Amino acid sequence: MSLSNPSLPLPLIKGGKAEVNYVGRFAPSPTGPLHFGSLITAVASYCDAKANHGKWLVRIEDTDIPRIYPGSEEHILRAMDAFQLEPDGEIIFQKDRLDIYADVIEQLRQQGLVYACQCTRKMLGSNHIYQDTCRDLALAFDNQAIRLKVEDIEICFEDQLQGRHCSKLKKDLGDFVLKRRDGIINYQLAVVVDDYLQGMTHVVRGADLLDNTERQIYLGQLLGYPRLNYMHLPLAMNDQGQKLSKQNLAQALDLSQAPQLLKQALNALHQAEVDLDTPQRMLQQAVAQWNIERIPHTTALQGCYQ
Repeated sequence: MSLSNPSLPLPLIKGGKAEVNYVGRFAPSPTGPLHFGSLITAVASYCDAKANHGKWLVRIEDTDIPRIYPGSEEHILRAMDAFQLEPDGEIIFQKDRLDIYADVIEQLRQQGLVYACQCTRKMLGSNHIYQDTCRDLALAFDNQAIRLKVEDIEICFEDQLQGRHCSKLKKDLGDFVLKRRDGIINYQLAVVVDDYLQGMTHVVRGADLLDNTERQIYLGQLLGYPRLNYMHLPLAMNDQGQKLSKQNLAQALDLSQAPQLLKQALNALHQAEVDLDTPQRMLQQAVAQWNIERIPHTTALQGCYQ
C-alpha cells in the first residue's frame, strides 16, 4: 500500500538506479549541547559520505519544542564551525517544517492508515506495546494523539555494522504515534519525511536508534519512499556503563580543543591515525583512510572517552 502527494518531490529512484550515489546527514536534537558521542556520529557520517564521493547535510531535529535546551542550537552550529564540518547544503530546522508533516498525516488519514488515540501514559501503564485500544473507535482527530496502523508482518534490514535486524511489527512494536496529543510531531514521522525530501540514501547514526529502524522503513514503504542504507554506530559509554547522553549529563564538547577531540573520536572509531593539525586537514586525512571494517561491530564503545 502506498500513497503519493503531487506537491512533494518524486522519489530519487528511477529505473531502478539512484540518481544520487550517496547523500548522508548528521541530525542532532538540540536538547543540550553536543557531547563526545554526538561528535563520533558527526565524524563517522561525514567521513562515510565523503569517502563515497557523496554529499553530507546537517539537519536540526527540533520538533520536540518543549525539550529544546536554551542555546543548544547555537552550540551545535558553533561546533560545526570549530570542527570544520562543512555541510553541502543549507542546514534545515524541523520546527520550520510542521506544515509538511501535517500534510503527510492528512495523506495517511485519507488512506485510512492512521487513527486518533485518547490513551494517556497512565492508561497504558507499563505495557510498551500498544494494544489497539482506540484503533476501531473512530475518534475525532482534534486534540488526540495520531497513531499509525501497523500490519502483522516482519520487517528486516541489513545494517552495515550490526548485521541483519528484524522486528515483527505487531508483536514487537505495535501501532506507534506520529503526533502526540499536545501537537508535537513524533521523531518517527519527521525523520522519515525529511530523509526523503532531502534525498538521503544513507543513514549513519547511533545504535540506540537501531530499534526505530523497522518503524521508519515501514512508514517509508507506505509513503512510497525508497529504502535507505543504514549503519548504526556503537555508542560511546561513560565510566558507569551508560551511553553518553544529555540525560546522563554528558560533558559538552570543549570547542577550543577541536583537533584533540577530533583525533579522539577517530581513535574511538578505530580508524587509522591522523596527524594533529587543523580539523580541515585532519578530516581530509581521515576521509582518505576511512575504513568501516575497522569500526567495532558492537553496540557499545568501552573506555573511548575519559
